[in-house]
Amino acid sequence: MKFELDIGEVARRSGLPASTLRYYEEKGLIQSSGRNGLRRVFEPEVLDQLALITLGRLAQFELEELPAMLPGKSTATLDRTKINEKADALDRRIDELAALSKILRHVAKCRAETHFSCPRFKKLLRIAFRLREDDKKRHPGRVSKAA
Repeated sequence: MKFELDIGEVARRSGLPASTLRYYEEKGLIQSSGRNGLRRVFEPEVLDQLALITLGRLAQFELEELPAMLPGKSTATLDRTKINEKADALDRRIDELAALSKILRHVAKCRAETHFSCPRFKKLLRIAFRLREDDKKRHPGRVSKAA
């Protein structure tokens, strides 16, 4: 007897709504193994595929980039250059967020009469501006929400 999970169980175990599972199936990222009545059923390995898709999405891969990396595809390959580029981008973002956190913590504890009278605050503002300009250079044409 073949062990299969219905879509509700896959949704529960993966933490993804059934609508996302259906969308991923429509996009060819996962494949159901059939139906049990009206409900889609999946092989248990789909949970590993969903974990990989989630990891890829967290690393900001586009959905269109993911099929080539998924197991079960005859041409499954890992584009190590692309993966390294994503890791580098994440490292830059971590640095930016750490700098932003430092600015906010200083603002919260600064004892100066006004923040603009604080030389350290002014220096941190210049750093924040530079980070924004660097981001604009890396992502031309992207509309910044913090513009």
